[in-house]
Amino acid sequence: MPEGHTVHRTANSFAAEFGGQQVWVDSPQGRFSAGAALISGQRLKKSRAIGKQLFLQFDNGLTLRIHLGIYGKWNWRTNINAKAFLNQPVVGEVRARFFTDSTVAELRGPTVCEILTIDEVQAVENRLGPDPLNPDNFKKDPRGEQYLRFLTKVQKSAKAIGLLLMDQTVVSGIGNVYRAELLFRAGIDPYTPGNRLSEEQIHSLWKDSVALLKVGVKTGFMITRKELFTKNPSKEDRNFVYKRENQPCRVCETNISIAIEAGRKLYWCPGCQR
Repeated sequence: MPEGHTVHRTANSFAAEFGGQQVWVDSPQGRFSAGAALISGQRLKKSRAIGKQLFLQFDNGLTLRIHLGIYGKWNWRTNINAKAFLNQPVVGEVRARFFTDSTVAELRGPTVCEILTIDEVQAVENRLGPDPLNPDNFKKDPRGEQYLRFLTKVQKSAKAIGLLLMDQTVVSGIGNVYRAELLFRAGIDPYTPGNRLSEEQIHSLWKDSVALLKVGVKTGFMITRKELFTKNPSKEDRNFVYKRENQPCRVCETNISIAIEAGRKLYWCPGCQR
């Protein structure tokens, strides 16, 4: 499942390729035909991401919400003759297709693809936790309102921090890779209850999530080893513990552990994360 940095990159692509333009939308698959008709021909006013959710706001007041889920993916074609491309047979099950004269973006297999009103968008936002990639400057606290929301949710919960980081109502955009890597970099056992963490530990997790997700947006990869931030490392070298079960820790050489928590694989180092 794509994590938050990927969705922010998609939002940036929509802003760059379609922002302020009249965008045409159809549904070759047919499952989104009614929704496509509501926004096709409208100008894209704004594209933004909150965690794993993409919001495309059009100038008629409607917003398209897209959540890729496990199977969703995008296919982009830019600087092309879109009319000629659209006349070709459609490959695969395309839920929604966005196009101008020179750009086509195809959406396949999303978990959510729905049209929302302004009030409905607000209701979705109210359910989502703070997004580390949407920081603010809350005047009452230099650490920001987004961080304060995260702090409060973690401090009030007796659930394991490994579960809380995957809960999109606690923090938006963190998935299995970033969950494992953030906890390793902070030296925190994933089974530690949220309400037993110090504020310093919680702030460290938040600050690091901001930094790592920004690297992800810039590079397109989930790289968590600082010495590799400016490089293009192989997939096997990018992280400390994710998918490295039974291999020696890159720091202390203890074998990396794996467990299943809430149906997802959890990776950590018993030596570094005590």
